[in-house]
Amino acid sequence: MVEENKHHGELVLTVPEDLEVQVQEHEITVKGGKGQLTKSFKEDFIDYETGKGRLRIIAHSKRHPLRKQKAIMGAIAGHIKNMYKGVTEGYTYRMKAVYSHFPMKISQQGNEIIIGNFLGEKYPRKAKILEGVTVKIDKQDLTLEGIDKDLVAQTAANIEQSTKIKKLDPRVFQDGIYIIEKDGRKP
Repeated sequence: MVEENKHHGELVLTVPEDLEVQVQEHEITVKGGKGQLTKSFKEDFIDYETGKGRLRIIAHSKRHPLRKQKAIMGAIAGHIKNMYKGVTEGYTYRMKAVYSHFPMKISQQGNEIIIGNFLGEKYPRKAKILEGVTVKIDKQDLTLEGIDKDLVAQTAANIEQSTKIKKLDPRVFQDGIYIIEKDGRKP
């Protein structure tokens, strides 16, 4: 899927047949069965070319690219592969609410998750759901789905961080909402 041409400082990604990739300066758009994703990459020393079922990531320097430039090119290639997977399969995170002291009440209001009665607190805690992410709540289990890996992961992190316990012994108070599965893998 990724070929590296060491002589010219370029990476070549194969574009799956069922996807369409468009490049405008430093902005890459990938269209697939589940939708469309667009990401902008600010690195000005890198150019992108599409054609013949391939996407080329090319460094400007005429000599071999520096080690840091190669690392950045690899990171961009990883982001683009995540975009490929997102528009074809999507991403799913599963979370579980765990409590031993007070039963939590989890609900959704608009683009927020409301966590009531967390550790017996009077006011509910809230976590933001980012745009493009759908959340399904089944009692104490939450399922987050979307096509953008970054947004799904950030929403899961928002929920997990909203139940972070401060000023109490974490060995005793292990209540919270935790990620139990990241896209089919256990963390």
